[in-house]
Amino acid sequence: SETLFFEMADRLAEDGWRELGYKYINIDDCWSAKQRDTAGRLVPDPERFPRGIKALADYVHARGLKLGIYGDLGTLTCGGYPGTTLDRVEQDAQTFAEWGVDMLKLDGCYSSGKEQAEGYPEMARALNATGRPIVYSCSWPAYQGGLPPKVNYTVLAEVCNLWRNYDDIQDSWDSVLSILDWFSANQDVLQPAAGPGHWNDPDMLIIGNFGLSYEQSRSQMALWTVMAAPLLMSTDLRTISPSAKEILQNRLMIQINQDPLGIQGRRIVKEKSHIEVFLRPLSQAASALVFFSRRTDMPFLYTTSLAKLHFPEDAVYEVQDVYSGKIISGLKTGDSFSVIINPSGVVMWYLYPMVLPAQPWHVVRQQAP
Repeated sequence: SETLFFEMADRLAEDGWRELGYKYINIDDCWSAKQRDTAGRLVPDPERFPRGIKALADYVHARGLKLGIYGDLGTLTCGGYPGTTLDRVEQDAQTFAEWGVDMLKLDGCYSSGKEQAEGYPEMARALNATGRPIVYSCSWPAYQGGLPPKVNYTVLAEVCNLWRNYDDIQDSWDSVLSILDWFSANQDVLQPAAGPGHWNDPDMLIIGNFGLSYEQSRSQMALWTVMAAPLLMSTDLRTISPSAKEILQNRLMIQINQDPLGIQGRRIVKEKSHIEVFLRPLSQAASALVFFSRRTDMPFLYTTSLAKLHFPEDAVYEVQDVYSGKIISGLKTGDSFSVIINPSGVVMWYLYPMVLPAQPWHVVRQQAP
């Protein structure tokens, strides 16, 4: 209901979220009435949104926030509400703009592949034609298997600002792992498609709900950050625990996620010991490392070196643990080091060069065997 969104907007504005970059408050499916009005326009459910979407947008904007809304390219939304058929694209884009909407998530239930290939680019054109800046989130690739040849990521990056590639996330660790596995298995296709203004979206952060332990919550935040994922929370900010809030409001984590280069990280090591290492290159020759344990038994001592992770030979780094804040100064590429990783947990490092390498690591990495 609108009351929920008013209250969430207050929490974003008053509890420190907005200043960290959490500025969008997004309405998902089932917000509209079951029928369009006599002019064919979408209308909000009069009982749940009695003041209308425009009034909600005004309330959100007054708090320095932005409003997102849900649509579906098809005869019906996934929840059975009026969808946007091809003949309604222009009208619905104009309606959203008139309401003051700042973001549109366009789902793909009840439409064919042919209709999606026509409709998703058409909605992009229609949104741009309104003259209002509206971030455009597409579910298009998720309905086409997420991979070429059915999905053309070059076209997608021209049409959409972010896109769902894979299954909906559920409130469970198994769901987080299945998404991570798919993204890692297909990173050679997905990683080049991401960049400023066009992002792969592994779906929402479920931190603060029932399904993840404390360690698993830290892991999802770190892994989504290193994948350059949009950080979209799905939790009740009125009742969120202090520990979940601390994870989601980690300033260094958000700084890494929002790095202006916008390069998506990759899994670079997969050990038989069930330890995986992810690496994301950042601006100013910095980088982020995530050491992730899939083990379920006990904390694991993992020993490696930056040389084994294909960092340039001539660099020296200052390392900051993203969660603990602990700093290691003067780590050389050849130095051996160890980290203790909890079961289903992570250790995440931010590495800043004290002595600049001759080449940034990602250039060297591409030349490595």
